[in-house]
Amino acid sequence: MDKRNHDHKQQERGGQHKQADPDDHGHTQHASATDEAHDQDQHGQGGHDGHGGHDSHNEHEGHDHHDHHAMMIRDFRRRFWVSIVLTLPILALAPMIQQWLGLGDAIAFPGDSWVMFALSTALFFYGGWPFLKGMFSELGERNPGMMTLIGFAISVAFGYSAAVNLGLSGHTFFWELATLIDVMLLGHWIEMRSVMGASRALEELSKLMPSTTTRVNEDGSTEEVSIKDLNSGDIVLVKPGEKIPADGAVVDGKSSVNEAMITGESVPVTKQESDEVIGGSVNGEGSLKVEVKGTGEDSYLSRMVNLVRDAQASKSKTQNFADRAARWLTAIALSSGTITFAAWLIFSDENVTFAMARAVTVMVIACPHALGLAIPLVVAVSTAQSAKNGLLIRNRNAFERARDLQAIIFDKTGTLTLGEFGVTDTVPFGEQYGEDDVLRLAAAVESESEHPLAKGIVDAVDETPQVKEFNSIAGTGAEGDVDGKHVQVVRPSFLEENGMQLDRQDKLDELAGQGKTVVVVIVDDQPVGAIALADIIRDESKEAVKLLKSMNFRTIMLTGDNKQVAEYVAGEIGIDDVFAEVRPDGKADKVKEVQKDGTITAMVGDGVNDAPALATADVGIAIGAGTDVAAETADVILVRDNPLDAASVVRFSRATYKKMIQNLWWATGYNAIAIPLAAGVLFWAGIILNPAVGAALMSVSTVVVAINARLLHVEK
Repeated sequence: MDKRNHDHKQQERGGQHKQADPDDHGHTQHASATDEAHDQDQHGQGGHDGHGGHDSHNEHEGHDHHDHHAMMIRDFRRRFWVSIVLTLPILALAPMIQQWLGLGDAIAFPGDSWVMFALSTALFFYGGWPFLKGMFSELGERNPGMMTLIGFAISVAFGYSAAVNLGLSGHTFFWELATLIDVMLLGHWIEMRSVMGASRALEELSKLMPSTTTRVNEDGSTEEVSIKDLNSGDIVLVKPGEKIPADGAVVDGKSSVNEAMITGESVPVTKQESDEVIGGSVNGEGSLKVEVKGTGEDSYLSRMVNLVRDAQASKSKTQNFADRAARWLTAIALSSGTITFAAWLIFSDENVTFAMARAVTVMVIACPHALGLAIPLVVAVSTAQSAKNGLLIRNRNAFERARDLQAIIFDKTGTLTLGEFGVTDTVPFGEQYGEDDVLRLAAAVESESEHPLAKGIVDAVDETPQVKEFNSIAGTGAEGDVDGKHVQVVRPSFLEENGMQLDRQDKLDELAGQGKTVVVVIVDDQPVGAIALADIIRDESKEAVKLLKSMNFRTIMLTGDNKQVAEYVAGEIGIDDVFAEVRPDGKADKVKEVQKDGTITAMVGDGVNDAPALATADVGIAIGAGTDVAAETADVILVRDNPLDAASVVRFSRATYKKMIQNLWWATGYNAIAIPLAAGVLFWAGIILNPAVGAALMSVSTVVVAINARLLHVEK
């Protein structure tokens, strides 16, 4: 694929996050009477306050777009059911339907044609309004598509039928008009429910921030305030376990801070005086006093909001298959109808009424009912089957494009790994304490600790002894008395700070070189062993990477973790390339770097830090147990937290595309026979396609499309 074509594809996906685009079949046809009312207040004013901009215009606009999408779905549903109610008596009163059912004139009564005319008029203007409006919009932009084809077909059918009802010689198309509107409304309703609504990613980002915080006044007193009231230069007190309310720098205290949901760094980072902290990250075991540096649009999370918004807004949808088919059918319908009318007037002895009947029949038949269901039915079946297999499709266009993927980028923490620490190595320093003893003593102390590493150590033993006199050593470790001995579990730097020597320093350096986190166990001031921990690699990760490589995918890992950790995990799994120590604001750039040569790229991630990359990638895939913001930014969600399902996305996409192409052939192919017959090319042989036969052909085509969609099958 050339660069220009790729750039066009790269622009496609984000349009689903934007306001309705009149060039877009996925949105133009959804225009309804609700649009005008909603457009009046869609972009209300929103202020920028001090908590990451989450009351900003960006959030307000995204929320309004979500509401707008829901309003349109409700509008199409209402129009469909009202139209069905109007259609039933129209069908009952249609002479052709009565003849098919062998009812004769059993239901006929004086004035029945006027009742049918009145019901059809109501149905035409109410049920057909979205298509009529869409037609005028498309014609105004000189870009005829599905709306023009549908709008023109129902207008011709209604106008001609009304003329016949008023005295023109011919047959009415009222029941064909009614069923055509019903099927098109149903198809669009199904499609809209399948298409992803507006992204709530920006709204979810704001939820990372606390609503209140403790501000330290100049006299040393404290007060609880809304983070909206924070200003640059304020000092806030962040207690153990609390979220840091704003970007800033530590002015007092020492603690470990969990930034995994923000930066992707799996290991908690020690923060002390002068160190910078990010709003939204979680404080560990110590208290911190932080001077506020960034609020509102200047905050880190606000910049993340802008990254997600820009990545989504930089792309616009291309027309889908049904649009392209509709454009051709529109041209065929108009030209065939015009040529038919002119030919019968010029080259035959038939009158204007006969010529008009032929032309109308051609144009109505050229808009098959099946085309309105060809794509939506496949989408509905594909979406349902995918959900049963653990894939939730949010963006249909990006999902369809997954069939062309060439590279898959994986986040590390929480995607290829569990995001939880587990013990990988236990190293005794002498013969007095074995591996089990070192683990047991460490687990006893860590059983009282809140540090994320503590759980990994505790989970490594079956039973933990009781600890007494427990004490947390801020930013360093923990200590307590176990079985009458004073036990400390600390960082290796603690030994150097306290003048302790190790005989196995080379082993600790080796473990650290593998990207593992090492803690040292000290008993009565004597180092007795070390424990190495690492983020636990998912059991399925190796198999997933192996499968994807067998499908000729380039596999890449993108992480905020340090290079040693990243290379260790990549080596264990078999990843082709690694981008390590990448900040969230650089992740989207790394995706673009992979895409720059035209490579169609997917991003698989789970955290807030992955949101810009998910939005930038051609296909964004979120691990289901990750954050809401990742799920809201992604195109497909893997419910089972299984990297293997990334390959399933590709298989489902390929099977869905194949079925769509088949359905479009079924939906439009019969026109090659039906249109010439309707035009009367075999009239000289006594063969002419009347409206009844044309309607039957449309029904057969619709049934075939529906059955074919249900036969969607994905090879395992």
